[in-house]
Amino acid sequence: MKTAVLTDSTAYIPKELRDKWNIYMVPLNVIVDNESYQEEVDIQADEFYERMRDMEELPKTSQPSIGMVREKLEQLSEDYDAVIAVHLSSGISGTLQGTIAAGEIVEEIDVYAYDSEISCMAQGFMALEAARLAEENTSPEKIIERLDEVKATNKAYFMVDDLTNLHKGGRLNTAQAMLGSLLQVKPILHFVDGQIEPFEKIRTRKKALNRVRELFDEAATTGKELEACVIHSQREDEAKQWKEELESKYDNVSCQISYFGPVIGTHLGEGALGLTWYEK
Repeated sequence: MKTAVLTDSTAYIPKELRDKWNIYMVPLNVIVDNESYQEEVDIQADEFYERMRDMEELPKTSQPSIGMVREKLEQLSEDYDAVIAVHLSSGISGTLQGTIAAGEIVEEIDVYAYDSEISCMAQGFMALEAARLAEENTSPEKIIERLDEVKATNKAYFMVDDLTNLHKGGRLNTAQAMLGSLLQVKPILHFVDGQIEPFEKIRTRKKALNRVRELFDEAATTGKELEACVIHSQREDEAKQWKEELESKYDNVSCQISYFGPVIGTHLGEGALGLTWYEK
């Protein structure tokens, strides 16, 4: 059985990696000034953040249409018997359900829609792992088993400079947002049961990032082989420095850099930094 791997744009897998591992992608949409753009296709992160600085209203986001996903599945059915579709958490988007619905329409290919229960490169790790296994002709069922293992060890923590966007977008409740704003808290956030939740509230950016380092250190000092990724929104120099620190400190860690693109960046805003990892 020949298996394709599909993900959505919020995995933010750098294009060279998607091309290398033959990972297909459907884009989510960001609506800027009443105009809809497909992220990673019509608009890239740099342009988005530049435009967002001048916006009075928060951009809106939307999932891929079922028609677009159906068309992608039909294209894949010409060359593949099955597809593993790794999507961002169903707790924050209807993208997974859209793929399930499209898969019921397209009968020529077996669709395995997988809920990463997370987003960004933490989701991307799962798509990359699926692609490596698919290249080895691993069965879809075995790939799903491995994705469950990755999910079980996958950790992701991120810090935002400003809670305004998360609150406006409905990703944090009013009380949480007001607390962060009034106390100038830099919260560390993570995913719990597919939802974004505060992990700890810390007073300064520096202390928040140091706390994330501590959490990573706890995992890295076990000696297990870890794949990590620093994720940023317009803080590439800081992300590179963090990556170099981690790799120089630990022989058992390999690290890459990704970014918060337009859809996730709408909610996190500029200046966010995150760290995700899993056991190889």
